[in-house]
Amino acid sequence: MKKVLSVLLVLGLVFTLAACAPASTTTSDSAADGSLDAVVEAGVLRVGVKEDVPNFGLKNTATGEIEGFEIDIVKLLAKEILGDENAYELTPVTAKTRGPLLDNGEVDLIIATFTITEDRKLTYNFSTPYYEDAVGLLVKKEAGFTGLADMDGKVIGVAQSATSKEAVNKVAAEKGITVSFSEYATYPEIKAALDSGRVDAFCVDGSILGGYVDDSTMILPDRFSPQEYGVTSKLDNIALTEAVDGYISGWLADGTIEELITKWGLNY
Repeated sequence: MKKVLSVLLVLGLVFTLAACAPASTTTSDSAADGSLDAVVEAGVLRVGVKEDVPNFGLKNTATGEIEGFEIDIVKLLAKEILGDENAYELTPVTAKTRGPLLDNGEVDLIIATFTITEDRKLTYNFSTPYYEDAVGLLVKKEAGFTGLADMDGKVIGVAQSATSKEAVNKVAAEKGITVSFSEYATYPEIKAALDSGRVDAFCVDGSILGGYVDDSTMILPDRFSPQEYGVTSKLDNIALTEAVDGYISGWLADGTIEELITKWGLNY
């Protein structure tokens, strides 16, 4: 009888613990990942942005503030998520540093001319594209280039970890020419390399090149590999991703994004 009572007591304890245990969750449950709640609780949206790309994100030397199309998107998101368009914190990033900063949790989002690719989708979440562009080439007028076909054996400056190199290499192979590349951390460094003759062309998306054109340079008519920019977040931050995507989609539909594109002269 004592043995039977002991078994019944153990079974009762097991059933009680099971009933009190919380329901299991999965990363597909956007309400459970906590990423959006964490931003709200912190009261600040931390975003990685460019500070060297005219019209997208450029540091104003007079005020010390970063300004541009993508900064305006940050402000809109801060207002929707936190109720205050100034409730954000900007961290300058480059093509090489933006991924690691997102990976280690130093920023919640990246809004920094981050091109959406199938490979990158395996590592990050992207919103609906808010801007589309294509890779181009900035060259010195005196060089006499009319297109990539004239650049056999030339050196092209690109940003570290950017997709520009792949895009140009593919077209160069199709044209039967060979080009080499020199990688730099920032766009101003590439422009300086072009000015000094260390590279024969500055290669990045056309709208970015537009901010670096001066009296001695020109953008060639060639365009390669259409690029779509998306707001980027960590792969497991489902709730934050879905919220951001909803806002971006809404602003695309109501013309808000187009107004910002026009404001910053990005209607290429």
